[in-house]
Amino acid sequence: MILLTGANGKSGRAIIQALAKQELVVRAMVRSSNQINELKALGAVDCIVANLSKPEETASACRGTSQIYLLCPNMHPDEIGLAENVIAAAKIANVERIVYHSVLHPQTQKMPHHWSKLRVEELLFESGVPYTILQPAAYMQNVLTNWPTIVKEGVYRVPYALSTRLGMVDLNDVAAAAATVLASDSYTYGSYELCGPQLLDQRQVAQKISQQIGKPVAAVELSHATWSHNAQQAGLSDLQIDWLIKMFDYYEAFGFWGNSTALANILGRTPNSFENFLQKILA
Repeated sequence: MILLTGANGKSGRAIIQALAKQELVVRAMVRSSNQINELKALGAVDCIVANLSKPEETASACRGTSQIYLLCPNMHPDEIGLAENVIAAAKIANVERIVYHSVLHPQTQKMPHHWSKLRVEELLFESGVPYTILQPAAYMQNVLTNWPTIVKEGVYRVPYALSTRLGMVDLNDVAAAAATVLASDSYTYGSYELCGPQLLDQRQVAQKISQQIGKPVAAVELSHATWSHNAQQAGLSDLQIDWLIKMFDYYEAFGFWGNSTALANILGRTPNSFENFLQKILA
């Protein structure tokens, strides 16, 4: 059985579905019993309510599992502490491997949540527990956050310069790769960039959306002040907003992309392009 932490987020849900397609047995770790029925409908065989910040609950969730897919809550202020709890619980349970959902370029200290993930990778190197590290790029699915506005108003708003270049990846490709890795021990002790095949600036993103929906779409830069106000209204914490703005500044200054070869090798095919992604969404 595979324990999937952070199972109720968009990454966790996609991974549950990918694991179910490969007939892999997954235990979904959630924070609330209200989430159980929906995750079981997606393919989770078992669900357990537990909190990663509580060592005894984490140990209970790990009991009886052969692998752990460590997916921490997004922008968590103590991802290192959560990982320490999981590693300790994995040792008690004699877990065969931890697969860690890290991030592309965790070495970037200017993005605090990336830097935290690098520290977790270091913990895994030193843990004595077999591991695999997956490093996904920014998701294509992030574009869908304001999809109704894009379609209705023909405006694609981003909180960085329109010249900012990003190499996005389809979350469904990431989930499929995660399932493949969990089904084979040949990826153990490896770190793999999970990146899409294109590098696009924000005007190109808007242009490709326009081509797929059949109406003009303009890319518009959103000020940090406006974005922060909207983020506060959506319930993000001050720390999350601060970290995300630092990420936006990094994107604008340096771009953010990697190489798609590792993902293509794991999938056995070319990763989805942004056009492929949009076509599937619209279908």
